[in-house]
Amino acid sequence: MLLDNINSPSELKALSVEELPAFCTEVREFLLQSVSESGGHLASGLGALELTVALHYVYDTPNDRVIWDVGHQAYVHKLLTGRRSELGTIKKKDGLCGFPRREESEYDDFGVGHSSTSISAALGMALAAKQQKIDRHAIAVIGDGAMTAGMAYEGLAHAGDIDTEMLVVLNDNDMSISPNVGGLNKYLSRLLSGRFYSTMRENSKKILAKTPVMKRFARRAEEHTKGMIVPSATLFEEMGFVYYGPVDGHDVMELVKILENIKDINEPKFLHVVTQKGKGYKPAEKDPIGYHAVSVFDLKKGVQKSKAAPSSPTYTQVFSQWICDMAAENDKLVAVTPAMREGSGLVQFSKDFPDRYFDVAIAEQHAVTLAAGMACDGLKPIVAIYSTFLQRAYDQLIHDVALQNLPVVFAIDRAGLVGNDGPTHSGNYDLSYLRCIPNMIVMAPCDENECRQMLFTAFQQDGPTAVRYPRGKGIGIEPQQQMQGLEVGKGEVKREGNSVAILLFGSLLNEASYAAEAFDATLVNMRFVKPIDESLITEIADSHDLIITLEDNAINGGAGSAVNEYINSQALQIPVINLGIPDEYIEHASREEQLQEISLTGEGIVKTISEFKQGIYSKFLSENMKNSQKVGGCAL
Repeated sequence: MLLDNINSPSELKALSVEELPAFCTEVREFLLQSVSESGGHLASGLGALELTVALHYVYDTPNDRVIWDVGHQAYVHKLLTGRRSELGTIKKKDGLCGFPRREESEYDDFGVGHSSTSISAALGMALAAKQQKIDRHAIAVIGDGAMTAGMAYEGLAHAGDIDTEMLVVLNDNDMSISPNVGGLNKYLSRLLSGRFYSTMRENSKKILAKTPVMKRFARRAEEHTKGMIVPSATLFEEMGFVYYGPVDGHDVMELVKILENIKDINEPKFLHVVTQKGKGYKPAEKDPIGYHAVSVFDLKKGVQKSKAAPSSPTYTQVFSQWICDMAAENDKLVAVTPAMREGSGLVQFSKDFPDRYFDVAIAEQHAVTLAAGMACDGLKPIVAIYSTFLQRAYDQLIHDVALQNLPVVFAIDRAGLVGNDGPTHSGNYDLSYLRCIPNMIVMAPCDENECRQMLFTAFQQDGPTAVRYPRGKGIGIEPQQQMQGLEVGKGEVKREGNSVAILLFGSLLNEASYAAEAFDATLVNMRFVKPIDESLITEIADSHDLIITLEDNAINGGAGSAVNEYINSQALQIPVINLGIPDEYIEHASREEQLQEISLTGEGIVKTISEFKQGIYSKFLSENMKNSQKVGGCAL
């Protein structure tokens, strides 16, 4: 087995080019076995396998920088860079991260997880090498999906304009740009990347340097000639790149030859590589979306659909059913999503209402402003988006929607901790960044039925609204088919208790209920983060000795901070403990393990309250109470 002796790119280079196809076969078998046993991202890695091997074979990593866009495809990269034995721990607590991460390996040159950052990052590294006179290559590997984002074109435009040596590799795995790679294209790609053509091209540039008009003419002639042969070349040539391709991304020997040919060409280069997601595993080839990320499965049987008895729906499914029901009642409703149809629960809507469904690709900024334009002229847009991705459209949220007080509903999925995807995908900040925006109404349901009713409430408003809900299932409450609006800004007391009051914002109802029972505490489902129920807070402060705020959001600036602000503004004399996500990134693990780590389980909440009641801050409190001074906003 060749793979047994390869634990680093330097050992990979000891193989002959002719041995690489057999090596790739072994890597594919290992990857399939590993991911089927541990779960993780699969189809993307299978598609980019030969490309990954070729890049590490040709380039001097880690000195040369290889930036992976998003990072779903980087499992083979991890395998080749000393982490093969740990691959089974990927996305598990204390195991490998599901994406490249600088702290994990010297070969992970840039931390990723969000789309379309690779070109800008690689250009920054290329400029840093140039500034410091370091002999180093910078390579960005980006998929055709990520190329739909505006940031990718911002990076291309800058790189082409300043004429800095770098390579952008387009991993075209959806055939969305070019037709099948044939023998003629293969021949032309090798010809255009060859030494003779490159030398002739460089000499021509020098000769024509003193005659700018002729130089521009020659450049245009080259662009248009390539454009006639390979239509997709024109765009990138116009942006200042030298285009090569398309190349068969599963012919590792051909990839090595092309990369070696273009490696030392000192200008912006663009290599178009055509691959197939799921390559080498038939079920994944047929269903790359279904095999994008998988749980443990049997390789022989493939991923099997669960035959278990129906259980309570996930929050995503609650949204999916609500938007279809609401659209049937109101023909002004339209749905907008930035390439998250499956994840955000819009598959059925896209089938039932295709003319009212708008997938704008990976373009969060555009999605929000598109919805704003729709709202200006009478439509009622629902923007279905993950919390972590809405961050990328924050300016548009403020400037284009909230400032104009437009009726756009933000259905924010994956709010709070998301488990194995880790900090790059956690939605820990939306309550903090939403509640400071004027005109916004912000809601956080405690169960599945309340999520449906909140979405209906949001749809009835004449200004911007947000309903944020977590990944996965709730507590098992069946959503009521009948939709009833909630009174905006009003919470509900779910349990009457004694001296302690727990103010819950969002989905941690089971945890809050456990603590409330342990202390015979009052439990309040606040429902609205903005506007907050001020009269209810005043009532609670007057009748209790301690307030606990609980949220699945960053403590800093979150819902608990809203309670603190109100208590301080009214000079209410009651201590407050804010419980939520601390000021740190919570590493990948199961959601249950993450909650346990930051003491947001029922037992953890009980322990926190017990420690407080047993004397933490007791001296501080007693001294201030004697002096009749205000105490509020205390956070643990």
